[in-house]
Amino acid sequence: MRLRQSVHFFLLGMFVGLSLSGLIYLGLASIWFGNHLTGNLGRTDVASVTQWLAPIVWEGTFDGTLIDSIYKQQNLTIATTIFALGKYTRFSKDFLESAEEHYFVGFRVHYYLFTDQPEAIPNVKLGQERYLTVKKVPSMNRWQDISMGRMEILEKLIQNELAKEEADYIFCLDVDTKFYGRWGVESLDRLVGVIHPWFFDVPRFIFTYERRPESQAYIPAGVGDYYYTAAAFGGSLKDVLHLTKTCREQMNIDAENSIEAIWHEESHLNKYFLYNKPSKLLSPEYLWRDISMSAGQVKIIRFSHVTKNKAEVRPNL
Repeated sequence: MRLRQSVHFFLLGMFVGLSLSGLIYLGLASIWFGNHLTGNLGRTDVASVTQWLAPIVWEGTFDGTLIDSIYKQQNLTIATTIFALGKYTRFSKDFLESAEEHYFVGFRVHYYLFTDQPEAIPNVKLGQERYLTVKKVPSMNRWQDISMGRMEILEKLIQNELAKEEADYIFCLDVDTKFYGRWGVESLDRLVGVIHPWFFDVPRFIFTYERRPESQAYIPAGVGDYYYTAAAFGGSLKDVLHLTKTCREQMNIDAENSIEAIWHEESHLNKYFLYNKPSKLLSPEYLWRDISMSAGQVKIIRFSHVTKNKAEVRPNL
């Protein structure tokens, strides 16, 4: 009898403990990212949760001071990759200088810059526990090859170096960009996608998915959640490794069949995210375009593509 009572008390204690843990977690989640059951925290003009209950990060949906204080205790390292080939080296200075002002400020960041011209990369002063490794890669004649080749390079970087260096997260960002506001730990999660600034408020049928069934990036009409940019994505090393490996394999199959997806690695990224849902989405605040029109939902531009003459900086059109 006493044994049975003890077991009952033990199970009751576990239930209460787990319930309290859940309440604490939900309470913190509510403070950081709002009430995802209703999809709002001080923002009624945007959804802050997906149908699969992943948070969508907008200005006004998180408490930066609180979330910084909690993540500070974890001693994190955020690896960040950028590619600057050919004339794109000219964008590296603004990228790095603005990142030092706004990107994971107060946290350990290791930039990995891939370029065919290491001598053209400027010497930018970095803050404490901020590092830059420049890696030489071959030149390429087509910007499409540069774009699609990134997945294989990222896959090898994670496998061969980042796991040994014990990085916690990785973000893969375009170099022809500039930071204008905070990009911090509110963006961290297992698998993170960024909603494309041209497609965040349009019907799904307008999304420029790959529609040819012959391609491994094929997404049928009427299917899809969001349209994600390939200019910014990230997550844990394990999850981004699986993403890059899968996209690289799918692009290789397409190449063997003499097909190239409409938007290259971005098409394959969107196919991956369709069947491997991101655990967190970042709003277009985290990738805007200087040529984009203003939008009422975007209260702050944190990170943006810079205006450029593509015909002048790309090796081909």
